[in-house]
Amino acid sequence: MPISASQPLPPSADGVATPAGGTVTDRLVDANAHYASAFTDPGMDARPVLKVAVVACMDARLDLHDALGLELGDCHTIRNAGGVVTDDIIRSLTISQRALGTRSVVLIHHTGCGLLSLTEDFRHELAAEVGQRPTWAVEAFKDLDEDVRQSMERVRTSPFLLHKDDVRGFVFDVTTGLLREIDPQR
Repeated sequence: MPISASQPLPPSADGVATPAGGTVTDRLVDANAHYASAFTDPGMDARPVLKVAVVACMDARLDLHDALGLELGDCHTIRNAGGVVTDDIIRSLTISQRALGTRSVVLIHHTGCGLLSLTEDFRHELAAEVGQRPTWAVEAFKDLDEDVRQSMERVRTSPFLLHKDDVRGFVFDVTTGLLREIDPQR
């Protein structure tokens, strides 16, 4: 019983799609029980077979394994809003490289990203609403290519990362499925 957008759920009173008599989380837990009933331990190590870490946006339209021809165990996948290289991404990449053997980094932003329309005003509005200013930056951007370059530079200049020779950045087109490589130099 796969969970997907192709199996729409009926909307609840608040307009959120949920299974009859339960929540979306209930549906996910039920799907996991079905998955686990046929699961066999593949006997894999936590070290990615291809020694690559992929940093990408959390956007639900990006099916990274299919788009990149990857199988379970091939890579570390690190995702956040925008696929932006933040301190926490550097933390994950450092663990990925130093403890788990990755040597390559692939950065993927995408067309139609929500961070293209946000600004740091989002933080101010949030602070006004909840009475506390977030400690994190939104990391919004107006230029996809330039932000990919900035993310590549953040990886290449981090003192914590051992492997910086194979760092490449791309923009994924959500309408064609194609990657477009970004030259680190303008």
